[in-house]
Amino acid sequence: GVPEAEVTWFKNKVKLSPAHHLHDGSLLISNVSLSDQGLYSCKAANLRGAVTESSQLLILEPPRPLPYLEDLEAVLSSAGTNTHSVLTSPSGTKMTVSPGSSAVIGCAVDGHPTPNITWFHSGEPLSIQNRLLSAGHILQIFNVSDAPDGEFSCLAQNEAGSLTQKTSLAIQEYRWSVDKLTACSASCGHKGVQLPQLRCLLDEDEVNISHCKEKPKPTLQPVACNRRDCPSRWMVTSWSPCTRSCGGGIQMRRVTCQLLTAKGSSVPMSNEACAQVSKRPVDTQNCNRQPCVEWVASSWGQCNGPCIGPRLAVQHRHIFCQTKDGTSVSSDQCSALPRPLSTQNCWTDVCGVHWRVSLWTVCTATCGNYGFQSRRVDCVHIRTNKPVLEHHCSWRPRPVNWQRCNITPCESSRLLRGGEALWDTGRKEGRVISQ
Repeated sequence: GVPEAEVTWFKNKVKLSPAHHLHDGSLLISNVSLSDQGLYSCKAANLRGAVTESSQLLILEPPRPLPYLEDLEAVLSSAGTNTHSVLTSPSGTKMTVSPGSSAVIGCAVDGHPTPNITWFHSGEPLSIQNRLLSAGHILQIFNVSDAPDGEFSCLAQNEAGSLTQKTSLAIQEYRWSVDKLTACSASCGHKGVQLPQLRCLLDEDEVNISHCKEKPKPTLQPVACNRRDCPSRWMVTSWSPCTRSCGGGIQMRRVTCQLLTAKGSSVPMSNEACAQVSKRPVDTQNCNRQPCVEWVASSWGQCNGPCIGPRLAVQHRHIFCQTKDGTSVSSDQCSALPRPLSTQNCWTDVCGVHWRVSLWTVCTATCGNYGFQSRRVDCVHIRTNKPVLEHHCSWRPRPVNWQRCNITPCESSRLLRGGEALWDTGRKEGRVISQ
């Protein structure tokens, strides 16, 4: 313009320092960074007027790896202790996890504009159960056992470029271990063996043996041990049966001194050879020293207990435990013996009874709700027909001795009788009177 215009530069409508201006009206931005992105405007003005031109400066930054991912810590704290984490890298990372656990894989990348993240497993789109978090930067795998062998990778893309980072998950395997032996089953002789102990290991750590149940068990071969002659020792047979079942008896066994060789044969030795090692065991002992006891029953009592049927009653007797010499002892000492009965049924003429009822009396009313009638109920002997105490007949339900009767409305009864009178009158006069 004429006169020459004065140029002023603005960034996002904020005036810039003249230090960046060039003499030809240009603006120089050295060492461009993301902070330089924005709307730049230049205003040219002189005495005759002013004009403003603008241009949007966009800074593109291709995806680049980051050393950490802040959101990963928050996801781990909420996922639980059985969750492992790893960050991908351009060269590839590795992580070993236990079967059945979950894993969190972070794709720590940056770029401008923000890159889009796509996940792959062995170069194919994900097909296992998973969840994407933090705008796709975090891949959560719920059960690593569902993931076959292969590599996980994340592809970060924006307008400036792309970046692929990867990691490999190795699933630990449970395995059997037989590196330990049990203690020898014998200190000498010909039968001493040691059995290999099966252990279930996960990454060299012993775990519950149930984790290895799907794995085929290795063949276990016993190992011979301590195969040598034993020192002389006393050998005893089993005790013989007791000579008496109670009251004190005797039982015996055979005691000999023998030497067991490494080949399994027994060699008789002198008693002195064993006496130097240990005291000779006894060959007789007392047994069944408890007193001999029995159940004793008294005579049956009279057959006059409560009647339980026609001519049928109950009689009782006492049962107690005593020794053979007649001393009474606790019933517990006879508990191993069958206990005699203390009660039994018996026949008696006293219980030959039944309920006798009389005829019902005339009802106390011809209608209404308060009429009743009664009858006499007695317990009588079948043979003598004489009354006895009622409890003798209690084995049968007692018949009722009163009941309600003539429960009909009194009004309808009077109307009925009035109608019968009119009917009789009309019949005599040769005409029907309707009512």
